[in-house]
Amino acid sequence: MRTAFGESFDVPTGYLNSPSVGVPPASAVAAVAESVRRWGAGADHAPSFDRPVAAARAAFGRIVGVPAERVAIGASVSQLVALVAGSLPEGARVLVARGEFTSVTFPFAARGLRVTEVELDELVASVDGHDLVAVSVAQSADGRLVDLDGLRATGVPVLLDATQAAGWLPLALDWADWVVAAGYKWLLAPRGAAWLAGSERALAGTAPLAANWYAGDDPWTTVYDLPLRLAADARRLDLSPVWWAHVGASVSLPWLASLDAEAVRAHTTGLADGLRKALDLPPAGSAIVSLDVPGERLARVGVRAAARAGRSRLGFHLYNTAEDVDLVLEALG
Repeated sequence: MRTAFGESFDVPTGYLNSPSVGVPPASAVAAVAESVRRWGAGADHAPSFDRPVAAARAAFGRIVGVPAERVAIGASVSQLVALVAGSLPEGARVLVARGEFTSVTFPFAARGLRVTEVELDELVASVDGHDLVAVSVAQSADGRLVDLDGLRATGVPVLLDATQAAGWLPLALDWADWVVAAGYKWLLAPRGAAWLAGSERALAGTAPLAANWYAGDDPWTTVYDLPLRLAADARRLDLSPVWWAHVGASVSLPWLASLDAEAVRAHTTGLADGLRKALDLPPAGSAIVSLDVPGERLARVGVRAAARAGRSRLGFHLYNTAEDVDLVLEALG
């Protein structure tokens, strides 16, 4: 058991796979376990899950810098991006980074829109003639960071996927048109919780293509019958929640939102850049490290990492320590 930033984590030495699956704090595990116990005992009352949904929604808003009334819930990033893709006009041109995670790109391609790929460092210079830029804040494959200031300065509408950044990187994204993120990686929630935040203008133009009872103006009175009566704020885009995912998220996200974000960044990137320095690699300011090393070599000493884009991807979260860096160096020694 490790302790980090006031929470306990049952995470083994060498666990560097947070970009795939984050390890939840013990308090979140306990909350989900108790909720599952209540389910198994027939003690649940469906409206009781509204409170954790609201708590996680508000905390996500604080993490990305957007008020809760401009945050919608979903189950996955691709489903939320699909709402945006389905709301763009026919023939819209979307600019993406080459090698981008496909949950960001596939919804636009499947819609039949004109999707152009360029290298990440060419994105800002290539926005002319495009109706939207869709890109991850931190690239899934290797953790490279997009030039947020440069994107903002272009004035072109932007959709940002913060999945690989929210939780370790301080974010103030109230300027972005749309921001999406999944909860089960750096946000340390169970899989099945995701969020879409947006500007008032962007949200007003986003079609509620998955309109359902939970998107109603008062969900427990909009279960039956027409007319259509959706919420006036971002909740009109909500999907019916995966209850236990939001129970866990309602513990992990408020805790993350309460932390000194700069201290979390210093801790995570300090470890990652410390590893880079030991391997004679330049600093990157990212909590994700991509190495041209076979995964089996790392696994032999107990390092848990992921294979991405033909390389080994390692992620340093707030529960990681110098002991994990040393284990990687032992594997490569």
